[in-house]
Amino acid sequence: KKNIEGYLEKRRPEIDRVIEKYLPKRATKKWLDFSFGKPRYFYNQKAAQEVLIKPIQELLGRGGKRWRPVLFLLVTEAIGGDLKKVKDFLIIPELCHEGSIIVDDCEDQGELRRGKPCLHRIFGLDVAINAGNFLYFLPLITLIKSKNKFKPEVLSRAHEICVQEMINIHLGQGTDIYWHKGGAEKIKEKEYLQMCAFKTGCLSRLAAKLAVTLSEKDGRLAEKLGKMAEAIGVAFQIQDDILDISLTGKEREKFGKSFGNDIKEGKRTLMVIYALEKASPKDKKRLLEILDKHSDDLKEGREAIEIIKKYGSLEYAQKVAQKIVKEGWKEAEKLLPESKAKEKLEEFVNYLIERKV
Repeated sequence: KKNIEGYLEKRRPEIDRVIEKYLPKRATKKWLDFSFGKPRYFYNQKAAQEVLIKPIQELLGRGGKRWRPVLFLLVTEAIGGDLKKVKDFLIIPELCHEGSIIVDDCEDQGELRRGKPCLHRIFGLDVAINAGNFLYFLPLITLIKSKNKFKPEVLSRAHEICVQEMINIHLGQGTDIYWHKGGAEKIKEKEYLQMCAFKTGCLSRLAAKLAVTLSEKDGRLAEKLGKMAEAIGVAFQIQDDILDISLTGKEREKFGKSFGNDIKEGKRTLMVIYALEKASPKDKKRLLEILDKHSDDLKEGREAIEIIKKYGSLEYAQKVAQKIVKEGWKEAEKLLPESKAKEKLEEFVNYLIERKV
């Protein structure tokens, strides 16, 4: 575990350098021309700085694991791709992810992100939504600017992967919203896992499929490694949900989100689905009551968590996450030649479901 945390830290400066190439600290004339094309009239640099660069850099500066670009790099190494040639594309899964959490926080009316107030709390909803949406599209500029380095069909396939996954993420997030707004009578476990596969799994799948496609390996390999990466994303989401209701004190501070956030939002996590299935009629009624209230009351939040824990839901969710990852890795492992990168990838996969922050 320490090894992988160290490895993520080690790769972080290199990832941030690539991000800064496309998203600098200052909205210079050169960056505006590069990103948006020559203006017909004249750009307002101050506006670009205040509503795009400033809020986004505020979020990026807070940290974050950067595990999606690391996954992109590890898959590239494990399949023998040319790291130098494809490195810039690591911004696609990372910036799309950063955009999605900005918008997610607006939708959930979140309080904290990475230990500080969410962007909409600082800059307003309008600026936050605009900045989040901008990050869905900006990283695709890497594909536009690479026309001379790759065959047209490779870029076309890469573009197709990005667009499809960004379509998918909205159904995942939308389903989650529908459920915690009370649109859930009885959610099946499979439906929950599908929601996770789209909400969280699709950006890790995007990272892996992109790495394979840009390394010009075949489509079958892209699909198989994409499935493995999706499994990591689903397990990561389950682990995130577990941490949301189980961390306290110093660990909670590191996690950087308010305690019991999912309870307050009325989220139907795997643990909630399992508890509702196993609970006595009285406990089930009370749990639903608290979830549907969307209350800030800490006492009620703790009561809901106690009901969830009472039926072994945390242990169950952990087992499901481990099973998903094991099965995903088993499939992918057969396709990868033995190498240091493959070993590191396996370590990395296991870390994501054992992490405590």
